[in-house]
Amino acid sequence: MNVRPRDAVATATGRGDGVPTGAVHSWDVSVGVDGPGTRFVAFLAGCPLRCRYCHSPDTWYRRSGRHRTADELMAEIEPYRRFIAVAGGGVTISGGEPLMQPRFTGEVLRRCHDLGLHTALDTSGFLGVRADDALLDATDLVLLDVKSWDPATYRRVTRTGSVTPTLRFGRRLADRGTPIWVRFVLVPGLTDAEENVAGIADFAAGLDTVQRVEVLPFHRLGAHKYAELGLTFPLAQTEPPTPELVARVRGQFAARGLTVT
Repeated sequence: MNVRPRDAVATATGRGDGVPTGAVHSWDVSVGVDGPGTRFVAFLAGCPLRCRYCHSPDTWYRRSGRHRTADELMAEIEPYRRFIAVAGGGVTISGGEPLMQPRFTGEVLRRCHDLGLHTALDTSGFLGVRADDALLDATDLVLLDVKSWDPATYRRVTRTGSVTPTLRFGRRLADRGTPIWVRFVLVPGLTDAEENVAGIADFAAGLDTVQRVEVLPFHRLGAHKYAELGLTFPLAQTEPPTPELVARVRGQFAARGLTVT
């Protein structure tokens, strides 16, 4: 189910009144995609990575988001509060990369948590060091997107950076007792090498708080956004994984005793 997403166009700026502000690209209400139950999902603008399979290039830059205070975003959440609570859902802060805006993200998570709503943070973990203890105290679940295990593959996928911050963040979450859903995008010819998958599976199996692993088959549904932005979609010629490949990869995770979806 999707409910009237609010796409934003203005540039985020500060107001100087001490109220946490953020660049909010859009929001949506979804079921079973961004955490348990029916969820209000806020997509923040800005991301330090440039993943080759990214289906939302329109969220790469903070200027693509609309300036919102935490009060204003909470006002958007309020009409859905009872509905998502009764439906066993909650609020997810996604992106882009929400940890590019840790103060705003932490404030919204805290307010939702104080209202008794289940909270989730959808992140690559690349900026995990920006998540302070207060932010994580207000987070009931982290959706941790592990791009790849092999360092060279990680760089090919993200076109920047290192997987080390993600791994460090995952271990910190486990040490805190924070529930984790590991997410892995399966791209034929890019992330599907058995040893790459095995590394992520071993890592996930070593974290006591990983509740499940989501193997997400690559798709080209966001290709039109690249065209609209005048960009070339790097994986335009890449086919989605076959059922056999998906089964093999899911089997690798399951063989480590992980719950796989």
